[in-house]
Amino acid sequence: MEKKIKIIAGLFFMGICGFAFAQTDSIQVPNTTSEPPSMVAENTDLKKDSTTNFKKVKLDGIAAVIGDYVILDSDIEKTLIDLRNQGASTEDVTRCGLLGKLMEDRLYAHQAVQDSILVSDDEVNLTGDRQLQSLVQQIGSMEKVLKYYKKENEADFREELYKINKLRMLSEKMQQKIVSEIEITPEEVRQFFNKIPENERPVIGAEMEIAQIVKEPKPSDAEKQKAIDKLNAIKADVEDNDASFNVKAILYSQDPGSKSKGGFYSITKDTGFDKTFKDVAFSLKEGEISEPFESFAGYHIIYIEKIRGQELDLRHILIIPEISQSTLDELKVELDTIRQQIIDGKYTFAEAAQNFSDQKETANDGGQLRNPQDFGPRFELTKMDPELYNQVRNLKDNEISMPIFEQDPRGGGPKYKIMKITNRYDEHIADFAQDYIKIQQLAKTEKQYKAIKKWMNEHIEDTYITVNEGNRSCDFANNWVKE
Repeated sequence: MEKKIKIIAGLFFMGICGFAFAQTDSIQVPNTTSEPPSMVAENTDLKKDSTTNFKKVKLDGIAAVIGDYVILDSDIEKTLIDLRNQGASTEDVTRCGLLGKLMEDRLYAHQAVQDSILVSDDEVNLTGDRQLQSLVQQIGSMEKVLKYYKKENEADFREELYKINKLRMLSEKMQQKIVSEIEITPEEVRQFFNKIPENERPVIGAEMEIAQIVKEPKPSDAEKQKAIDKLNAIKADVEDNDASFNVKAILYSQDPGSKSKGGFYSITKDTGFDKTFKDVAFSLKEGEISEPFESFAGYHIIYIEKIRGQELDLRHILIIPEISQSTLDELKVELDTIRQQIIDGKYTFAEAAQNFSDQKETANDGGQLRNPQDFGPRFELTKMDPELYNQVRNLKDNEISMPIFEQDPRGGGPKYKIMKITNRYDEHIADFAQDYIKIQQLAKTEKQYKAIKKWMNEHIEDTYITVNEGNRSCDFANNWVKE
């Protein structure tokens, strides 16, 4: 297929879980040749020759075994193909490097199981569903997807996706557990920075600080009631007529993050959701549907699908009350007036943000935006969200934008805002005082890397690991080949 397909992230490593054991000899069948025994996978193929005698054929060797997981030679090849399909450069990628990465993933997953770290079947299957939907949209049909991945049927493909995603999710959760409690002190940051030779200190790209004043329209009481009535009707249809909450969410929810998944989220009390949403969710019993309630995004109902200790699998439906065009027009005029008052010197931009902005999280900080990557005030131009960059890229120093219309991607409804660039920073060599937040993150990353390296060394020593003779000469980053 000439058309390049962008492979979804879940397919990045196509290694498949195996059994904790594998045959060390080929399957013995009648044959006139005397091929020496070799490591083969359990899917060894049998083919007939022209004299109807069965002929032993080695299709897939075992590259390594990590605890309960087998890595096949074909897994390494699949990983390389996936990298190329994603458009990544494979010029410096080696077979040994890929094998090492696959072994790391399986050691994480193996230990996650030993530590009773759980990944639910529903969560894994839902991820597979999303991946299949994305692939069908990219390639055109399920038949084309199966042909592209050389699968006999959808069930086989789903089973393979399940194995891949289960391993990946276990691996990710194990890595998160290793680094979850690592903190960095100011003294550690200082020591980290001082040990970097001056001629090797990182270059910080051009950055800017941005402030905004946001006006969010308020729906009328009549529109609010329409949203509540619609949710009550959906709730009644599910409870009284056994209608599918999943289908209702797909048809009616206005939450772009969960609509295609039937409103599904898996959350804990630490998940970064609206407090009201979490309070309602954790007050419900399994199988219960909430009454309509309001959050910053609009009006919801929640259905609790499964409770697993402190984790909830839920589905929700969001209805956003409609905003009339006249209301939006009034907001635009109001922002025009505020903008002119700032230009005339009646307020500073920060004072106007504190007095008039409807966005609470920035208003008290003079409208200052925070970078979601490190929660600092600076945005590196080459790493900015494209939409945000386009909104400010033509602004000059001290210039205030005209009112900008924006539809909240999180489902919070439309809004207008005015923006200003409050500071600019040219590309420069990292400075401890000026770039403390970035240096702090680099120092923390190094500390996390060391923790993972220590964990890896300890668990390689304690885990059953064997590497095929043909791979023992690899210069691995970790000590996979035990003496």
